Amino acid sequence: MKTFCGRANPTTGAMEWLEEAEDYDYHQEIARSRYADMLHDKDRNVKYYQGIRAAVSRVKERGEKAIVLDIGTGTGLLSMMAASAGADFCYAIEVFKPMANAAVKIVEKNGFSDKIKVINKHSTEVTVGPDGDMECRANILVTELFDTELIGEGALPTYEHAHKYLVQEGCEAVPHRATVYVQLVESKRMWSWNKLFPIHVEAEDGEKIIVPPSEMENCPGVPSVCDIQLNQMPSSDFTALSDVVTMFSVDFSKPVQSASTYYRVQLEPVKSGKAQIVLSWWDIDMDPSGMINCTMAPYWAKPTSTLQWRDHWMQCVYFLPKEEPVLQGEKVYLTACRDEYSVWYKLQKAREEENQADVGAESPVCRCHAHLLWNRPRFGELNDQNRTRQYIKSLRKVLNTDSVCLCISDGSLLPVLLHCLGAKQVQYFIPFFRSLQCSLAFFSHILFKANHLEDKIKILEARPELLKPSHFEDQKISVLVGEPFFSTSLLPWHNLYFWYARTAVSSHLTSSATVLPQSAALHMMIVEFQDLWRIRSPCGICEGFDVQTMDDMIKDSLNFRESKEAEPHPLWEYPCKSLSDPREVLTFDFKQTVPQHCLSTEGSVNLLRKGKSHGAVLWMEYHLDADISISTGLMKISDEKGNCEWNPHCKQAVYFFNSVIESETLSDPGAITYAINFDTKTGEIAMDFKL
Repeated sequence: MKTFCGRANPTTGAMEWLEEAEDYDYHQEIARSRYADMLHDKDRNVKYYQGIRAAVSRVKERGEKAIVLDIGTGTGLLSMMAASAGADFCYAIEVFKPMANAAVKIVEKNGFSDKIKVINKHSTEVTVGPDGDMECRANILVTELFDTELIGEGALPTYEHAHKYLVQEGCEAVPHRATVYVQLVESKRMWSWNKLFPIHVEAEDGEKIIVPPSEMENCPGVPSVCDIQLNQMPSSDFTALSDVVTMFSVDFSKPVQSASTYYRVQLEPVKSGKAQIVLSWWDIDMDPSGMINCTMAPYWAKPTSTLQWRDHWMQCVYFLPKEEPVLQGEKVYLTACRDEYSVWYKLQKAREEENQADVGAESPVCRCHAHLLWNRPRFGELNDQNRTRQYIKSLRKVLNTDSVCLCISDGSLLPVLLHCLGAKQVQYFIPFFRSLQCSLAFFSHILFKANHLEDKIKILEARPELLKPSHFEDQKISVLVGEPFFSTSLLPWHNLYFWYARTAVSSHLTSSATVLPQSAALHMMIVEFQDLWRIRSPCGICEGFDVQTMDDMIKDSLNFRESKEAEPHPLWEYPCKSLSDPREVLTFDFKQTVPQHCLSTEGSVNLLRKGKSHGAVLWMEYHLDADISISTGLMKISDEKGNCEWNPHCKQAVYFFNSVIESETLSDPGAITYAINFDTKTGEIAMDFKL
């Protein structure tokens, strides 16, 4: 059976109806999952196994049968650990049907079918009793329901329900408790992911300052956590204003409350500065004594520990509603508010007597719309002074007092820059099909108003092909500009929507119109990842259990479609080394309209270094003019070993190879052939690599 799915094509802007197989969503979910990453997490698996063994032993020592409830069983791994540790019976709950089916096969393959019952339901729908899913309540509760924020996947309501209906009072729990830690820091880099900084522009009539709207300055933002690999954040990029302190703990062996609440700690700043950011992570104790501990602490918090790389649990960056100056030794109070699924923070200078209802303030709501429009890297990109200078330098070359300009980009500062640099007329095109069109228009309006430009820059809201001469007051466009950036873009080439929009408005351009950027190029490089390869690597045997069925399931789903596609990753968080030189593989000439024919290339790249070829990284480079380019990917290869520095504001495209080639010698490391095709009708890039 086939299903028609509607979507706005991120590259061409066209509304498309695609025929998908009925189980496409399943395949996409499995292919893009982090199951492999979890199975490769040795520290997690060993600690769970130790905790489960200890819990089963404690129950047996009391002379009781060990009945285990495993919520969110996935592959069935934790249930098999329990059965092999001596549990009498395990109920393994898995709501995702393909996963539950795989768990049944894995359990059977490992010889535990008589000890483990897989139940394909949400845990809140499980029944207990002679005719129920479970014959009796369990006395050991095993779960892995956590995300980077700890509670974002609904762990609290799930535990709350389990204690009420599915487990015995005083049950053992693995993990036994979770503890959340916080540290107050000042960081210009991380704060630039949350607020817009003023921009200084040297114009012919003196310096001008583009200021952010007051609505943004006073906006509390959104409660969604910024989860990153803090271990890739250099210590030079932040200043610790407090020690690491415990914010709150949750004991999973006792009834859990999911209702909104708050926690407060007193901090004594160890340094004076601007409190802007709360860094946070958690650990889990697998046993009551805390001897079996699995921690997400970053490198500076546990300098003596061996760091376990994992992508399914990282660290959290929370932004305070506004920056607060703090003085060394002058105590402050940090409050963590939470609901069922998210946490947010506020800082107070002195403890105020407040009602509990007032303290647990409502979840922050973005009032400026920028936090709804832009992700954190986009804020960083707009605050990147070097990048802005490149645009200013290029614009100065082409602008004059007669310039009639059209800007095509989402949530861009370019219209304001164009006006500051002396353009006669500036019009800002907001693509009408974008889901965030209202927020784009609102933010643009308050930005223009804050800079007294509300009557100087005209906002156009229409599909580009529907724009008429009257939209431009019957004047032809002499300068067409874009960053280009569009909020719906996932892969680097999706921002080629600029080219399609430029093609649609070509009749409104003068014959000698300047298009900036004038062109773009797709670049590629073969890399070896330090750790990211784990998310696509088969596991085979995990802690002595055969999970090959899971590997096969992921492979089948990847082969369904995903293996033919690249996926976006912010590579500044995922170290890799180059095994080949970077190669320009396709060019896109924005001075011309989009051609009717496909753009194709094929060739081979020589491997220059020893290493494992895990995949190819692809990124776009935009040529603003003949001399100035902006890269969305590789910034430089920083040393002889091939270690790479990546643009921290963009995600690069990673194409994982189906098999890994390992070049051991420099004398003949080999080559990789490639074929890349850009379909101008669909805006999609197909690629194939042979090792």
